[in-house]
Amino acid sequence: MEVTKHLFLNLSILIIFLFFSFILVDKSKKITLSKSSYIVFFIVMLWICIQFSYNPISSARFDLRIIPLVIGGLYIGIGPILVAAAIIMRSFFGINSGLFLTTLLFIPYAIVVWRIFPWFWKQGPERRIFISICFGMTLSALTVVGMVLTDTHAYWLDVWVAYLIIPALGIGIIAYAIEFIQKNIEMRQQLVKAEKLKAVEQMGAAISHEIRNPLTAASGFVQLLEDDHLPRQKRKEYLSIVKEELNSAERVIQDYLTFAKPSIETYEELNLKSELKQIINIVQPLAKQNSVEIITDFSVIGMIKGDRQKFRQCFVNVLKNAIEAMPNGGYLSVSTKFNQSYVTICVNDTGMGMTGKQIERLGEPFYSTKGKNGTGLGMMVVYSIVRAMGGTISVESKEGVGTTFSFKFPTLTSILKKQI
Repeated sequence: MEVTKHLFLNLSILIIFLFFSFILVDKSKKITLSKSSYIVFFIVMLWICIQFSYNPISSARFDLRIIPLVIGGLYIGIGPILVAAAIIMRSFFGINSGLFLTTLLFIPYAIVVWRIFPWFWKQGPERRIFISICFGMTLSALTVVGMVLTDTHAYWLDVWVAYLIIPALGIGIIAYAIEFIQKNIEMRQQLVKAEKLKAVEQMGAAISHEIRNPLTAASGFVQLLEDDHLPRQKRKEYLSIVKEELNSAERVIQDYLTFAKPSIETYEELNLKSELKQIINIVQPLAKQNSVEIITDFSVIGMIKGDRQKFRQCFVNVLKNAIEAMPNGGYLSVSTKFNQSYVTICVNDTGMGMTGKQIERLGEPFYSTKGKNGTGLGMMVVYSIVRAMGGTISVESKEGVGTTFSFKFPTLTSILKKQI
């Protein structure tokens, strides 16, 4: 069982290497995990596998290169790069049947894994682990078959047991660790967002004294209005100021209530088609000013339940942001889709787009993609209102191409069914 023993040793070395790598990344905040960092990391893993391989004869090297090839190809999307690196490393140990087998097996694998990478990440965590293990077992079986065909001298029962169990075990352990770490990172990000929202709530309570400024001014002018000998013109002027100050106080209260603790006070039936048309009429002047053409495609049916004013406030913010993302003009598409459970509103622009990190931070307090020109509160209001109305938001974007916001709201029919 020499092959099995050496592959277990190789797997132990890999796991120790991964363990210390995770500790280093977790402790050091200066290390950024870019794609180039992942490439270097997995090439080092490949080197470790090949360097600590078991080679009873010159034409055969028994190792676990399958593990970094599968994990790096499926989880990171660098399969072709790793395959090229594996072929180059293997060539240093001689141009023979082993190198020919490596090239013949892994080049088609590189093409396949490159094509299915986007599909792979659409699967659930458990399914991703299962797919990774299946890929590993398939490559292992093909590797052993290739060795048999090239008549590599080995104890075949030992080889079959070693290649069908150990790479699959290693891939399963590493894939599970990746999914576990990713879940922890997502939970940590949600916790950070929750803490920030709590801070905003406290801030809203703490700066409530700002409301006193317009109220104090209004109170002072009301006292002046009590003078019976006050000229009519002055009375009119003072009343105008009082009204303006009270409106100012109302705006402050409304804004901070929306930020701190969003709630829908009045529920009414909303016809999405007519509501969105009204919102588009509001932003149409801004669109013309920025040379943006608005295209609509509304489904005939589409009724939801919510607050009309907050719904309009939400989508005015979204459409304004989309228009401002196209300073040189472009197209803004607003469409709706309907099924029995949900109504989907899609807002697509051909603007500057966003990076993955920017998308992750959307809706956070005081975070803006506009730099100094943004307050970072507009998108927070959008997320708060959508969440309060029982909806969800998903964002897809590509720099230089544009951004698509998808809003899903429960239909009126589905809400009534739940109530029954």
